[in-house]
Amino acid sequence: MLLPFLFIGVKVKKKDIKVAVLRIEGTNCEQESYDAFKRLGASPEFVHLKQLLHIDCNKDEKRDVFAYHCLMIPGGFSAGDYIRGGAIFAARMKSKLDKDLVEFVKQEYPILGVCNGFQVLTELGLLPGIKEIATKLPDAVLNINDSNRFECRPTLLKHENNGKCVFTSKIPKNDIRLIPSAHAEGKLLFPLDKQEDYLKKLEKNDQIVFRYVDPDGNYAGYPWNPNGSISNIAGICNNIGNVFGMMPHPERTFYRHQHPDWPEAGIKDDIGDGKAIFESVLDYICKKF
Repeated sequence: MLLPFLFIGVKVKKKDIKVAVLRIEGTNCEQESYDAFKRLGASPEFVHLKQLLHIDCNKDEKRDVFAYHCLMIPGGFSAGDYIRGGAIFAARMKSKLDKDLVEFVKQEYPILGVCNGFQVLTELGLLPGIKEIATKLPDAVLNINDSNRFECRPTLLKHENNGKCVFTSKIPKNDIRLIPSAHAEGKLLFPLDKQEDYLKKLEKNDQIVFRYVDPDGNYAGYPWNPNGSISNIAGICNNIGNVFGMMPHPERTFYRHQHPDWPEAGIKDDIGDGKAIFESVLDYICKKF
């Protein structure tokens, strides 16, 4: 199935890029996420999951996954994070949208999940996406932080992707970015008997995007790694590179004045460390479609 906005020989312009910022009860940061895309000239839209499921809404409110160039699942505590972080949000999506999501990814349209959104993507089986586009059961989890508490702090991320991830193409390899974290369940884990194998495959496939580091750029434990995530992983993409999940919040450092050290370091051009995430995917869409 081809998406309805595909036209042979017609390249999409940035102003025509439609981004669905998904939400249900308990999500937050959707406004900041919406604003990030809007400031760059795209056309984001808040879309409640019920609009995609076509329940409890009238005809004019109904929406279709294939009407968008990009889907974003923002942070928060969707459905109160009962059971596990993102589990209920993902279960609702799977109930009617599983085939549509697989087709969307297969056609190389991008999906971004930040914090709670990352949790949703693992629950959907779209990440880590090492071989299959989506697994029937999750093969990764964002577990409770080692500190056993909610961690809200600036975190330093080293960009380790070699070019596969479409959300970080504008970030130089080995660049270190300050992007804040705010989560209680951010410890990335794989099946215990397969963790080393999964890590090797992620490395080989260029699926590791960000790792937590200290101010000297070294892998380090708490507090630099705020959750105890295996191999200091802060963000991964699927094997295609168009599904990306990260625990820290790039929408919270879109501008330089949002950085905690701006009084000492200055604002300069006011370009924050998270802005490039949104620029990269819009650039990808313009070039790809």
